[in-house]
Amino acid sequence: YQDQLIALWKTIARRYQDEPAVAGYDLLNEPLPERTGAAKTFKAQLEPLYKRITKAIREIDSRHMIILEGADWANDWSVFSGPFDKNLVYQFHYYCWDSPAVLKSVQRFLEYRDRFNTPIWAGETGEKDNTIYWATTEYFEANNIGWSFWPWKKMDTQNTPLSVNPPGQWAAIAAYSHGGEKPSREIAQKAFDELLVNIRLENCVFFPDVVNAMFRRAPARIEAENYGQDGLNKSFFVKDAQRNSKRYRLTEPVVITARESTRRKSDQFITVTAKEWTAYDIWSEASKDYNLTIRVKSEDVSAEVQLVVADQVRRVTVNQKAWSEVNLDTITLAQGQNRVKCLVTRGVADLDWLELSPVGKNQQSASRGSPVLQR
Repeated sequence: YQDQLIALWKTIARRYQDEPAVAGYDLLNEPLPERTGAAKTFKAQLEPLYKRITKAIREIDSRHMIILEGADWANDWSVFSGPFDKNLVYQFHYYCWDSPAVLKSVQRFLEYRDRFNTPIWAGETGEKDNTIYWATTEYFEANNIGWSFWPWKKMDTQNTPLSVNPPGQWAAIAAYSHGGEKPSREIAQKAFDELLVNIRLENCVFFPDVVNAMFRRAPARIEAENYGQDGLNKSFFVKDAQRNSKRYRLTEPVVITARESTRRKSDQFITVTAKEWTAYDIWSEASKDYNLTIRVKSEDVSAEVQLVVADQVRRVTVNQKAWSEVNLDTITLAQGQNRVKCLVTRGVADLDWLELSPVGKNQQSASRGSPVLQR
């Protein structure tokens, strides 16, 4: 089917060669999964096929980027020998589906970028929770990697920016797709007609907390394990910088403990001793006051924690070994980028999360789904 694929791409190039809204051409999506045996059989043919497609496109369109994904769900880049076009981008896909969750390294992709002197980007990331969205997008941007969230819209979900309401008869359609009874023509027609209405942007449920997590902006809940990406003495300080955490961020020394997690939900906390600290970067669209809440417990008889934003200091004394949510005085974030520093001044503290919510509202009402996305 290679000739048919090349013919298809030539047709696409003819149509979009002058379209500025199209950034580039992604030649194959997640080709040759290893578990199917396809990678073993056809991997050696992938780059030669990419070269043939690119040559055909360039006969028509010399402007748009060519985007290349590796074998085995886009991430096996051993198929690449080096750039063969002046306007190439190499793409990988990044999902954190391990349990317990792990913020997986992208070092091997960075090494290819350096070797090839060619841009790379994360063409898919998502399908988890706000903890992972915050961590992965900050990780990518700290390494000058662009990213694309997937999916933007999905049916009946809460971990995407937009959720599509299921049509009334959708259960019958879904059951048939899994081997159930075939619905009548009338039921199927009604379900798909309703779907075309429901998927319109104005009819979707919008989850601003998901978007805020991706862009690390207030209002938001900041998970304690998602301290910044600038390294020792900039995003964190610990006394023993030679150790590595056994969970989540495996190449850094802040102690992280993982609790029960699933493919769609992660759950971690950090342990910080006296004089150690972590720092978090968060954006505010305007100079604004926020309610500040911390979820914390003490590992000792008592612990003290300071939260610092610019010249504002909020202190917490924790006298119990059970988790508690402590509401502090409001805090002002400046317009633009802000840094929240969490310093343990006495004892040993476990930190779960910090929350910045609009004054007069709690985070749940401020950030969970809105029935209609306002344009």
